Amino acid sequence: MTEKPLKSRVIAEIKQYLILAIPLAGAQLSQAATTFVDTIMMGILGSQIIAAGALGAITFHLLITIGSAIISAVSPLVAEAYGAGRIEQVGRVVGQGLWLSIILAIPATLLIWHSGSLLRLLGQEPENVILAAAYLRAIAWGYLPALGFAVLRSFVSSLSRPRPVIVTMIGGTLLNVVANYILAFGKFGFPALGLVGLGWASALSLWAMFASLAIYILYQPQLRVYGAFSNLHQFEAKVFGELLRVGMPIGVLAGVEGGFFTCVTFLMGQLGTTTLAAHQIALQTAVVTFMIPVGISIATTVRVGQCMGQGNPNGARLAGFVGIGMAALCMMLTGILFWTIPGKIVSLYLDTANPANAVVVNLAKTMLAVAAMFQIVDGIQVAAAGALRGLKDTQVPLLIGTLAYWGIGLPCGYTLGMVWGLGGVGLWWGFAIGLAVAAGILTWRFSIARAWR
Repeated sequence: MTEKPLKSRVIAEIKQYLILAIPLAGAQLSQAATTFVDTIMMGILGSQIIAAGALGAITFHLLITIGSAIISAVSPLVAEAYGAGRIEQVGRVVGQGLWLSIILAIPATLLIWHSGSLLRLLGQEPENVILAAAYLRAIAWGYLPALGFAVLRSFVSSLSRPRPVIVTMIGGTLLNVVANYILAFGKFGFPALGLVGLGWASALSLWAMFASLAIYILYQPQLRVYGAFSNLHQFEAKVFGELLRVGMPIGVLAGVEGGFFTCVTFLMGQLGTTTLAAHQIALQTAVVTFMIPVGISIATTVRVGQCMGQGNPNGARLAGFVGIGMAALCMMLTGILFWTIPGKIVSLYLDTANPANAVVVNLAKTMLAVAAMFQIVDGIQVAAAGALRGLKDTQVPLLIGTLAYWGIGLPCGYTLGMVWGLGGVGLWWGFAIGLAVAAGILTWRFSIARAWR
């Protein structure tokens, strides 16, 4: 049978991506909207709350990122089994993924609970540490359902059924907004808990999302056939071991990248509350836009994994490069927004007309200008990593990430910011350099993958 022309195959692949990636990107944006709304409400509560919230949010986000990355091994394994028509294997992977989420959640929750002591050791301002520690003790209760939801999300998405995921996440975001308003500001008879209320609201919404998606899977006949919850009483060492083999390098890579951003945030804290508040505004904005290529990256993992399960390496290669190209295009558009309307973006968080906020506002705008420079490479690196995950290539990308972020990005940022006196802006240039190196090497790695030889 004659192979279709390249143009036709690209168009067909883009259509597949639009079906899968748009809901997934929407789901990721919905998830990011939780912390986005939290940051806006922190701004209403004051610059000090934004600074303290930055410490708490980045700590929780790092541990969630690592745990969810390990759990994301469910996605390529389910996609490959689904592509090969092995229904029972799909259910076994999901069941062991849920066990893995429990095992990971226990130590992580304890670490979050006691992280206030770590923040003190890292030289953060005492007032910020007290506020951040109280926030972390509240949101810690949401860690387990967050990982459980990540398992179920990977399962449903890998079957090319992303719609229930985005519906669930939008519902969770709306619940979080309402709970934020009630608990932070003391409405409807509840006490005003401030930053702690935002933590409790996030934990509540994470439990609601996990429970909602689990109920949907249990009562949806087309998903129930896979028996995702049927074998929870059984421990299957082979499947569990495969999840760890694929997932641990992904988790360590996420820790390497997330730790890079976390370390920079702690360095910002040493530069003072003003710098830390500006950093949180710029970083939170970048996190929101980053969710678009994250959704594309998940879709890329699924499409590459499905093609490999079907014995179609040429299709997998095309799927990977289409995903990388779409991520780059989307981030180019967000970079233009960062460059052209930074003042309007900052005004979402703070009253830019208030003279008391002038220093934070100007610094945040400068950081957004730097962020505009690295949007494209940020999209490329996450999509390329997703393509490699679809090939179950996770160990070498870990080494690439370690080199790019810690071997190049952080030393450059530290030199520019802390040694040469550029402060927070210099540290942000370190972001740009590290992400650019990662984007180039990861894309090259995918282009020479063993599967094409």
